[in-house]
Amino acid sequence: MNVKRRVFEFVLAAAVAAVPLSALAAKVSVTDAWVRALPGNAAGYFTLTNTGDTAITLTGIKTDACGMAMLHKTSMGGGMASMSMVDTIPLRPHETVKFAPAGYHVMCMSPTAAVKPGAKVTMTLLFADKTENAVVFAVKNAAGR
Repeated sequence: MNVKRRVFEFVLAAAVAAVPLSALAAKVSVTDAWVRALPGNAAGYFTLTNTGDTAITLTGIKTDACGMAMLHKTSMGGGMASMSMVDTIPLRPHETVKFAPAGYHVMCMSPTAAVKPGAKVTMTLLFADKTENAVVFAVKNAAGR
């Protein structure tokens, strides 16, 4: 066996070992991604589907479009709506979770000038297995247009 082939096999083996097995197994689909621009803050919505055969867990979101981006959920209790931060959102295999007004959403505190109706911003979904998924969100006005 020649030296070039051994070097190639070593590099290939190192590359395969560097990819977490969970990253290969988990598959994610993100659709209908949009941001509602509001005075002083913004909210992100999308549909997240685990298309794989293993459970996945969404653990956060990052973006340069906001001073701080957090996973939130709106809940009803005693006739009043309240919002709370959510640390994780687990998805079983083939499960879909909709991020929508009055439910799960991304709270975008201190949005930058990039968050204006008609623009597009990128937000990166973070998962427990250390995989990341960058998604382009269309920015819409308060009415969702």
